[in-house]
Amino acid sequence: MSRTFTDKPAVRERTPLLIGLTSPSGAGKTMSGLELATGIQRVDPGEIFVVDSEARRSLHYADKYKFRHVAFGAPFGPPDYKAVIGYCIERGAKTIMVDSTSHEHEGPGGVLEWHEKELDRMAGQDFGKRNRMTMAAWTKPKAARRDLINFILQAPVNFIFCFRAKAKIKLKKGQDPIEMGYQAISGDEWIFEMQLNCLLLPGAKGVPTWESDMPGEKACIKLPEQFRSLFASGPRLSADVGEALATWAAGNEAPKPKTAAELLEDYANCSDPATLGRIESQRALAWTKLTKDEKAQLKTASADTKARIEQAERTFADNETDGGNADDNDASDEGEAA
Repeated sequence: MSRTFTDKPAVRERTPLLIGLTSPSGAGKTMSGLELATGIQRVDPGEIFVVDSEARRSLHYADKYKFRHVAFGAPFGPPDYKAVIGYCIERGAKTIMVDSTSHEHEGPGGVLEWHEKELDRMAGQDFGKRNRMTMAAWTKPKAARRDLINFILQAPVNFIFCFRAKAKIKLKKGQDPIEMGYQAISGDEWIFEMQLNCLLLPGAKGVPTWESDMPGEKACIKLPEQFRSLFASGPRLSADVGEALATWAAGNEAPKPKTAAELLEDYANCSDPATLGRIESQRALAWTKLTKDEKAQLKTASADTKARIEQAERTFADNETDGGNADDNDASDEGEAA
């Protein structure tokens, strides 16, 4: 039987977001993820669910961010992740943050442990046979992971996946160890499927690193062309960044980007950092439609606005200090007069 095909003009359609956050402990994964989710919610309204395999640590932020919390304990195999994500979707989740996805790899019941159990089943303690069966023992855990990822790719929700990272070295016989830098604790296929993967190094405070000389770090950085202008000024991962990402993901359903003239007027009227952040997000959305001259004008306007706001904040702080000293001097003079 012959197959029938159709074609039509290509248009941007809404697509769910798949965002990865990779970092060692303390670099800001959880808070950055909640910031992004809050911004995504502005464009794509609905409940934020957090799947927490980190001993309920996301609850540390419950007084600052609004989300549904799902405690997730071992086992951490791909079918278990599929089950808990399915639960969130059934409960009406619109954005799901998984903190952490690394347990699927190295946690109790994860694919590494599953692989070892398969080797035990197939080869017992015969170490020669274990070496021969190593690749075959990956068949079931890898197939389960692929099934999980395929399920995620078909889900009509936004995802933020948090990956733990470790500093690693590569050993080669007869050579000095090669420093790989920080690498995600996960399978390579996870990073491959992300639309955007942010590397947060120690002390990052939510600001991603987009360039590295370390081979391992290069492998877990993913910044596609459509997001480069958004991160050109090196912003931290904020709700405004999440809003910009979600607006891109909305495709033709997204609000119409502002013109260069509108953006220049917004910069001229801007007087606070929060408003500036929203304007920067709007500039990123309009960037690809701007001329070279318009881009140059907006870059200058952005820099001038930042400088103006910083100067105003310094002046305010100086006035506060001077005013405080003046009050002290007045009080002293009155005491002496008395």
